[in-house]
Amino acid sequence: MPASFAPGLYVVATPIGNARDITLRALDLLQSADVIACEDTRVTRKLLIIHGIDRPTLAYHDHNAARVRPRLMERLIKGEIVALVSDAGTPLISDPGYRLVKEAHKAGVAVTALPGASAPLAALASAGLPTDKFLFAGFLPSKSVARRRALSELAAISATLVFFESAPRLAASLTDMTAELGPREAAVLRELTKKFEEARHGNLPDLASHYQAEGPPKGEIVVLVAPPEAPGVILDEGQIDDLLLTALDQGSVRDAAAALAERTGLPRRTLYNRALALRAGTRDDLRPRTEDE
Repeated sequence: MPASFAPGLYVVATPIGNARDITLRALDLLQSADVIACEDTRVTRKLLIIHGIDRPTLAYHDHNAARVRPRLMERLIKGEIVALVSDAGTPLISDPGYRLVKEAHKAGVAVTALPGASAPLAALASAGLPTDKFLFAGFLPSKSVARRRALSELAAISATLVFFESAPRLAASLTDMTAELGPREAAVLRELTKKFEEARHGNLPDLASHYQAEGPPKGEIVVLVAPPEAPGVILDEGQIDDLLLTALDQGSVRDAAAALAERTGLPRRTLYNRALALRAGTRDDLRPRTEDE
């Protein structure tokens, strides 16, 4: 007997590659929907044809969301079943679908998620990196300066980092990750669930060198980076200053910060700023003074 669904908005996960990676419940819902809102009607139509589903579709994406969202809300308020899908994976992950969900909640419309395929979770499950805590950071900025700034803000987070990346930017991103995060273990996975699925494991410097030499790979890419190692010894501010001053006697501010970040797991940018201050002044001038001083 076909499943029955109450009116409302349904956020439906679709396959990220293999067309059979869709749940039976998702197929029932798509067959029952009054309209299917999708990123690209051509992509979704291919999936519907494979599974013998013939329902109306409506394009809903970054470029037309402001115009189409009110039309979808009208249908929801009238009591229709609206399915929201992305081209691949779970909607709202790196796409603007959350705005429709937010408006539906404000209007008192029921919102239901039908879980299924998700590239970040598929990559995390197979990468062999810690899974107890992870942070999905989406796409990094396209320019190196902004990308390194974003990475520096993530450097101290004690969790596996998960990124999407485009093939042309992969080598440059891995190089910037090496500079800001150090030689951490990492994995690059591409074309998940597809015929030419590939996973490459190693540390960030080795992966950066590989893709610089080999050139951009093909397909959709997920990059995972292990969390920073916990420092073996907890250092106070004075000890950090001593180590930085010793390192500054032997090299540049950048090198001193990078060496101490690798040794302690402390954020590289924080150490860099501290090293700059130490080089500009005296240690006694920079340290907070006690009442006895």
